[in-house]
Amino acid sequence: MSREDFWFFHPFRVRYSEIDGQGVVFNAHYLTYFDTTITEYFRALGYDQYADAQASGIDFHVVKSLIEYKAPVRFDWELDVGARVARIGNSSLVFELAIFRKSGADALVTGEIVWVYTDQNTHRPVTIPASMRALIGTRERHLAV
Repeated sequence: MSREDFWFFHPFRVRYSEIDGQGVVFNAHYLTYFDTTITEYFRALGYDQYADAQASGIDFHVVKSLIEYKAPVRFDWELDVGARVARIGNSSLVFELAIFRKSGADALVTGEIVWVYTDQNTHRPVTIPASMRALIGTRERHLAV
């Protein structure tokens, strides 16, 4: 993945509390970077996922998280985390994510997160509505309805 694959980036600066004894970001923190970036991705689209879930009783469950470490990420580095929706299924969204040094071209870490749209009472999958597909399609041209 390259920087050009993404329209959306969220900035981070690696805090001391996020590094491990080897001086690199502890592996669990990458998922926090990804989750925060996905939240901000939807905010940039003008979609309030939390409010929608509260009103509808339908929300996303994470069903898959994949991280590929390509290079170490160190304390005090400024980062740009890119996110994009790569695919939309009947009830699922597949996010591709990548972590770059600020203004860097090479991805240090890449990832994939799969969400399933789920009725929160039954925990069964629900079809992603056309309005959400269209909203995502406004920025993800390869998914435009």
